[in-house]
Amino acid sequence: MHSRLPKLLFLVLAAYAAIHFSSYYAQLPGVVASHFDVRGAANGWQTKSVFLGFFVGAVALASVLAFAVPYIISRTPTKMINLPYKDYWLAPERRASTIAFLGRYFGWFGCAALAVVSSSFDYAIRENLRPVAHLDPPAIVYVLAGFLVFTALWLIRLLTYFTSHPDSESRK
Repeated sequence: MHSRLPKLLFLVLAAYAAIHFSSYYAQLPGVVASHFDVRGAANGWQTKSVFLGFFVGAVALASVLAFAVPYIISRTPTKMINLPYKDYWLAPERRASTIAFLGRYFGWFGCAALAVVSSSFDYAIRENLRPVAHLDPPAIVYVLAGFLVFTALWLIRLLTYFTSHPDSESRK
């Protein structure tokens, strides 16, 4: 799978989130509930501009995961990269495909992080727009649980890919 797909998906998700959240910004009160306890009761508040700033910062962090980390890895000298079988994976004939694999992988992780951030902020916005707050804590718990499962599988696949014997024919 080409490394442009997760990055394109990331950009589409980010554009959608920007349009979606900007459409609700004017409707939010001046001070919004921004943090909720395990029962869904608000226990932290911010001005809506600070709330939006945190969203922009979280999107920027997800962007770093999707775009900057792979770029930095691609520009880092081999001797400074810590990778199992580094001499094999970063040999001149395999370096481009290894960097492409990492670019794809971090792209997908950035998409997952952006989805969690967007879901969390959407959750908070919806609750701030309700006349009477009626939070559904399991909704965000499912999102976070899904992200944890995704992260575990992401790490297992990443570690399996680079720690298996380099001469294995089972590699794609």
